[in-house]
Amino acid sequence: MKLLSVIVPCYNEQENVIDFYNEIGKTREFFSSNDVDIEIIYVNDGSKDKTAELAKKLHETDEKVHLIDFSRNFGKEAGIYAGLKKAKGDFVVVMDCDLQDPPALLPKMYKAIVDEGYDSVATRRVNRKGEPPIRSFFARMFYKLINKMSKTEIVDGARDYRLMTRQFVDAILSLEEYNRFSKGIFGWVGFKTKWLEFENIERAKGETKWSFWKLFIYALDGITAFSTVPLAFASVLGVLFCVLAFVFIIFIIVRKIIFGDPTSGWPSLVCIISLISGVQLFCLGIVGQYLSKTYLEVKKRPMFIVKEEI
Repeated sequence: MKLLSVIVPCYNEQENVIDFYNEIGKTREFFSSNDVDIEIIYVNDGSKDKTAELAKKLHETDEKVHLIDFSRNFGKEAGIYAGLKKAKGDFVVVMDCDLQDPPALLPKMYKAIVDEGYDSVATRRVNRKGEPPIRSFFARMFYKLINKMSKTEIVDGARDYRLMTRQFVDAILSLEEYNRFSKGIFGWVGFKTKWLEFENIERAKGETKWSFWKLFIYALDGITAFSTVPLAFASVLGVLFCVLAFVFIIFIIVRKIIFGDPTSGWPSLVCIISLISGVQLFCLGIVGQYLSKTYLEVKKRPMFIVKEEI
């Protein structure tokens, strides 16, 4: 039989661990009829609740349930990467434990790969029902911005929920970068991908772990990982303000010669200096973002540390 590996990154999801297992169980009949067995890999990302304990209990009753328990919270990207490295399946799917990724789509995704010849089947939300309006607005702006800045297409509303062939997974694992942005990596490796759309589903239980600030930092990681446009933008600003400074110098010299008034204009001078200083700090911040990513890469620290593996 072939094997389907289900990777489930978890952070404080004790309320959903059992429910997720039961929902996956509803698809077992379909996959069994197609000679496909299922393994579930829970990646516990330093949860402070009983997520790991519940996964262990499931393993006691079903040997196809596995657990990777991190020593602390390393982030969802590390959880996805750890699951991909451990998955042995001919097919691999990444899913959220909160059931916002409907398991009912799995049969359709599998058929698209087997019958239609796709290398991966990805999912995207057609709306953001249930999300705060401000958060939805900035999310849409992020996708518009990054697609204008990056050569790698990142689909608006894309989820990490994706069924992949072994060849596709091996291509992703070949990218061993420390600063990972999976949505961009999935698009960068290429291959033939089919997109499935579905209505947004609110999480079954519990509260989201993604605050606005965390999403903002994640968006910055995505931009710096797949575009160097901000660096070019900083350079253009630098050239522009050099030209403006030269123009102001000429203006001041001409005014001095004609009017002989060296003291007027002090407020405007302060405003100009403040503006240019602000732009310089802004550009320095952009360079700092890229420098920090480079610093983290060259240190070669492991992306995660496993405390226990079952």
